[in-house]
Amino acid sequence: MKKILIAVGITILGAVAAIAGHHEGNETPANVPAKLSKADLSGSIFERPDTLETKHQDGHVTLDVTSLLSSDKKFASGMYRSGKTRAEIKEPYGVDEFMYFLEGSVTLTSSDGSVQVINAGEGVTVAKEWTGIWDTDGYTKIWVIYSGDGSGL
Repeated sequence: MKKILIAVGITILGAVAAIAGHHEGNETPANVPAKLSKADLSGSIFERPDTLETKHQDGHVTLDVTSLLSSDKKFASGMYRSGKTRAEIKEPYGVDEFMYFLEGSVTLTSSDGSVQVINAGEGVTVAKEWTGIWDTDGYTKIWVIYSGDGSGL
């Protein structure tokens, strides 16, 4: 479930938590800075062999690349691309995640009814306790995730 969160969010949101998860592949070692080049940011990062491609039950496809995974597995960063999806996150998100949207947008409707629209060129931080609805026509984002116990990565 946490992997889906990361996904939506990361899949759905990155999750939402199981939507598309993070993996260990060719990410940069934690003792070396993890650079995202202009070419990476324009989409070429998704051509890497360690790109995780996931087709979800609703038919949308996500691409996820981890650029850095800390040695204690509590902190990670990378890029994520998702097609159109709507997900209701009923369980807490599971990780603290900062997202910066390069393309597209997402509408976040929190369980308390508040609504935020995050557009390309804007960022948002979602707390691990967040629940609500993640709705998008598609997006590309840079993500940074922290999980205090390392279990969400």
